[in-house]
Amino acid sequence: MGRPVKWSCDRRDAFATDFHGRDLTSEAELALDTHGRFLALRAVNTSNLGASAISFVPLAKGIAVSSGIYDIPCSYMRGRAVVTDTSPTSAYRSAGRPEVAFILERLIDIACRRHGFDRIEIRRRNLVPPEAMPYRNPLGLVYDSGDYPASLRRATELADWVGFEARRAEAHWPGCCRGIGIAASIELNTGAPRERAEITIDPSGVVELVLGTMSAGQGHETSFAQVISEWLGVEPGQVRLLTGDTDRVLAGGGSASARSMRLGSWVIAKAADAIVDKGRRIAGVMLEAAEEDIEFAQQRFVIKGTDRGIGLFEIAAATRGAGIPSDLRGPLMGISDETMSIPSYAYTCAVCEVEVDPETGLVEVVRYTSIDDCGRAVNPMLIHGQSHGGIAQGIGQALWEACVYDPRSGQLLSGSFLDYAIPRADLLPAFETEISEVPSTTNPCRLAVGTSARTIVQAASDRIIATRLRLHSCIWG
Repeated sequence: MGRPVKWSCDRRDAFATDFHGRDLTSEAELALDTHGRFLALRAVNTSNLGASAISFVPLAKGIAVSSGIYDIPCSYMRGRAVVTDTSPTSAYRSAGRPEVAFILERLIDIACRRHGFDRIEIRRRNLVPPEAMPYRNPLGLVYDSGDYPASLRRATELADWVGFEARRAEAHWPGCCRGIGIAASIELNTGAPRERAEITIDPSGVVELVLGTMSAGQGHETSFAQVISEWLGVEPGQVRLLTGDTDRVLAGGGSASARSMRLGSWVIAKAADAIVDKGRRIAGVMLEAAEEDIEFAQQRFVIKGTDRGIGLFEIAAATRGAGIPSDLRGPLMGISDETMSIPSYAYTCAVCEVEVDPETGLVEVVRYTSIDDCGRAVNPMLIHGQSHGGIAQGIGQALWEACVYDPRSGQLLSGSFLDYAIPRADLLPAFETEISEVPSTTNPCRLAVGTSARTIVQAASDRIIATRLRLHSCIWG
């Protein structure tokens, strides 16, 4: 046409043509002995691909973690994908894992109801113990770290599981039924394996970070600035994050599958170490000292055992002046471009209480508690915000959200928000969440980062360090 053309999608288009999620049918069996020990799991999972085969990720990842955090010696899983007349389905937050976690936890509850096991005790008895790490699950995945019993114990304490019967007797309205449930899940976090970081120290007092991964609301501007602040000793406000500019960003992936901090911190750490290494050599020239006698801390290069030193930004300015060897001239910057395919395995334990009106079927979530493992917490507030958003999404999918098609014509009936219910803040309770910090033993930062990248990504201990937060529900975190 000789002129720019663009197409603008409206909400009706999006409902009918955007990828849908969570369409799985499963036939599953759980075998137990007389003491309540899990012996085997068997299931056939059938995934609706929709009209086009866009993604097999939800089916594959769901099968891979179908045994959850439980020690199940034997598993047989069959995955089938079918093409139908619905919109294509694809990965959606925690692709494929919530469905299989629901199936396994329902099987456990059914076993308790039929055979008289206690719901908490049977779970505790079958959890993978910390001393079994690294643990290979029956589908071949190797869980690197985790303290699942501590997470279960803390979740039941925080939710006051033992006080439930008293709360049930004081239900909100006469005749309503109050129930409590508990579930645990594990994440298989992978995402695009390549990430790149460029850090440049500007003499004006600015640290520029060019990073491949992009934020989808996780607060990268805050958390990555904290990481650089910890490693280089600068103020977080001095860090300027640049993402999404294809003229500057040469490689990197998105924020899917919990990859941003896991991979981003690694390449930032290596780029920061490169800056410190170069800065130490320049400081040696300027201070007339051997490079090995220079140490770095809190944005200063100092001769060991003395008070003689020079600042990080002074070093950056000096690279443009005379007296600096030619191989050290130019911007004070560090670049790291790495590929890491090893996944991490975060986990959650949650307790939910609901009240149900038996006459109308109305379900009200009255209490929700969760313990979320994240490895090392960089910014607890951001983590709690993501937990709140995930809880809101999960409750919405369990109770309200549904894509409905006419079975005869295939016409989408839930084509707008008049017919499709999303979670709203006034429908949700106050969430009570805590963070479990059990550092991953396979995180490259923990294994390979130099001495300048210090405390945030290094393991402090194997115990759970809990950060507690109780706030009113917020859909978007």
